[in-house]
Amino acid sequence: MKFISVLMGSKSDYEIMREAIKVIEKFQIPYEVLITSAHRTPARTHAYVKDAEERGAKVFICGAGMAAHLAGVVASITTRPVIGVPMPSGMMDGLDALLSTVQMPGGMPVATLAVGKAGAKNAAYLALQILALSDEELNAKLEEDRISQAKKVEMDSLEVEVKLD
Repeated sequence: MKFISVLMGSKSDYEIMREAIKVIEKFQIPYEVLITSAHRTPARTHAYVKDAEERGAKVFICGAGMAAHLAGVVASITTRPVIGVPMPSGMMDGLDALLSTVQMPGGMPVATLAVGKAGAKNAAYLALQILALSDEELNAKLEEDRISQAKKVEMDSLEVEVKLD
């Protein structure tokens, strides 16, 4: 069974990573969620990634703050797509996590998205788009979602719109 794996470095990341989970649930794609740390539980991280890959994980979404090494460590274990979500924490409010996640050495790609909730939400959409490359039904659902998002913007505009003739 194909699924998306959502990982985070600590429980404090869950509120933000919940945004990714909500998007995945909206599209009814199987997923797993795990708290595992690149630094505090490296053996657990390694074992989980290998096991998840064998069981059908197609994409890994990794949220981490400060040094934010989780996505990079996961990328070093698997050749599946890894998407990093920097967490807004620490003295730099996520800038340190963003820079740590985006600065991967050549040959170890991590798709790095925005800091925080928007990044988590977009990570889920990107993971779904990756899965949709080989799933026409999911692709159609994503296309419908885009149309729905556009209609919502237009409806929101009608509530506040002022136009001169």
